[in-house]
Amino acid sequence: MNQDTIKMLVEIAVFAVGIYAAMRFLRTTRGSGVVRGLAIILLGLIVSFTVLINLLDLERLDIVFQSLRNIAVLGLIVVFQPEIRRAIVHLGESPIFAKLLRTETRKIHRLLRSVARLSKERIGALIAIEREGSLAEYADSGIHIDAELNSFLIESIFFPGTALHDGAMIIRGERIVAASCLLPLSQSQELDKRLGTRHRAALGLSEETDALAIVVSEETGKISTAMAGKLNYGLTMEQLERAIETALGIKKERGLRARKEADGEPA
Repeated sequence: MNQDTIKMLVEIAVFAVGIYAAMRFLRTTRGSGVVRGLAIILLGLIVSFTVLINLLDLERLDIVFQSLRNIAVLGLIVVFQPEIRRAIVHLGESPIFAKLLRTETRKIHRLLRSVARLSKERIGALIAIEREGSLAEYADSGIHIDAELNSFLIESIFFPGTALHDGAMIIRGERIVAASCLLPLSQSQELDKRLGTRHRAALGLSEETDALAIVVSEETGKISTAMAGKLNYGLTMEQLERAIETALGIKKERGLRARKEADGEPA
């Protein structure tokens, strides 16, 4: 294998990684299908022409392509400027950095405590837990709170008659980002007609993002979760705990330790 072949393989590998990263980024955004398709087509053309020019040594075509490529990249940056801005903001709060810093969390305990009380009192609630994909777009549709995760605060927000009890609460890390947020409604025909708007919104969010949505039914007090386009209805507290641990990538023994530490602490 000569040096030119190695260089070509390296270039192809770099482009492949770039395309994968771009597609993964587009998957977590709500950009229209037309824009996503245009971005993918442009990336494919860039890779194809680069390989063709390098193989056949087309110097004149390379000059023209260099100019067009710069315009295409600039156009993509302009089109996806809002998503890029949100991604940069979200980068510092990525779960990867949280794992590197080994930050111990009591999120599960406080969530379980508040959900248990809401379920017992049959107070309707919809809670969205942000994972890798940013929920900033949905947070912007509600009222920004930016408060430490607190079980009493969660219950107060969803208490009937309060200004923020309608809509969803969004949690990022160990903070309540916003409340009274609007979520996309699922159009699935398989959803039980007896389930209300909260369940349809939870499923809709799970169809468009990787978030975990928790629902407390106002009519029955039953607890449900939605993730990856699947709704699980009528969960026990143990099942809810496992669902949260799985979504957040927390091992069972770590969850047990967090609960023991949180038992003697204020909510």
